[in-house]
Amino acid sequence: MSLIQEARTRESMLARGATAPPATWSVTEQPWGWALAALLLIMPLIANGFFLIEIFGTTLILGTIALSLMFLAGYGGMVSLMQLTIAGFAGYMVAVFGVSGNANISLGWPWWLATPMALVLAVLFGTLGGALAVRTEGIYTIMITLAIGAAFYYFTNQNWAIFNGHTGINTIATPHFLGINWRTDIAFYYLILVVAALCYFAVLYLSRAPFGLALQGVRDNPRRMAALGFNVNAHRIAAYAFAALIAGLGGVLQVWNYRQISPGSVAVERCIDILIVAVVGGITRPVGPYIGAFIFVILRTFALDFLVKVGLDGNRFRLLIGLGFLAIVFWSSDGVIGLYERWRRRGQQKDAPPRSGGHGHG
Repeated sequence: MSLIQEARTRESMLARGATAPPATWSVTEQPWGWALAALLLIMPLIANGFFLIEIFGTTLILGTIALSLMFLAGYGGMVSLMQLTIAGFAGYMVAVFGVSGNANISLGWPWWLATPMALVLAVLFGTLGGALAVRTEGIYTIMITLAIGAAFYYFTNQNWAIFNGHTGINTIATPHFLGINWRTDIAFYYLILVVAALCYFAVLYLSRAPFGLALQGVRDNPRRMAALGFNVNAHRIAAYAFAALIAGLGGVLQVWNYRQISPGSVAVERCIDILIVAVVGGITRPVGPYIGAFIFVILRTFALDFLVKVGLDGNRFRLLIGLGFLAIVFWSSDGVIGLYERWRRRGQQKDAPPRSGGHGHG
């Protein structure tokens, strides 16, 4: 087949969405998917404020930030360690443009102006970082994105005019509209849930759209895609821009959750935590980051208390997270999702009827 014929075939397949890989299955396509969706919807009826926000709300926020990393790594083959940095940048911009307790820094814009501005700047920041990262491959991509994250951390820690140095910005105003204070527990939980669901389905849809299919082709064989007429770097940079929007949304929710932001929110170890969350859950499917975030939040919340009660340093909870990370990766290269797929395949094999022999006895 000539290159022209192959290109036309590829374009027609992309237009039909016929090459969507099986790894893009949706949660709603699983037997437990609708039950999980119903559980999340009724969660305010069965969980108190602590579990609603500190466990499930935080899980959805961290999962959304990790989802941006999953999109880049799973569909684009680009491991970025600056996704939390982008989220933190968006959070800082909400504080700088919006209203906070630091009136000498914040400009005092209403939330409906400050939030879109923060997201636009976060997308621009992520796009510029992506434009630098796409010039590298493999370990060098990881290092350059980590360097961006480290540079932003030290800049926020030492800059007082814009970021208020190591003190950070406190008492950040949260949105009020439609007569509702959206930072109350139930209202804020549903706001987080809606944003997380929109980001999840956006990634799922884009993975099956022509752009997502082309991005996966770039991931698998960039030279072949370039020969077919696709602009490899343009697709990669566009992926960074889309991932930056998702990370920015997670960052806005995070700053509304804590009502403050400081350099500790964008520290290097926090950037690595997002990678752990994505890998533990599963880097090839959009639901993976949310599963990993739930495991991470549970360990961070309850392992910390357990270690303190037995007289150990609470910071050692990261040792438990590290051991759990090693165990999951050892048994499955695709995290918890990979373990679930293996278990499901074994169940299907057990339920399958035995094959009959090729020849009967006459």
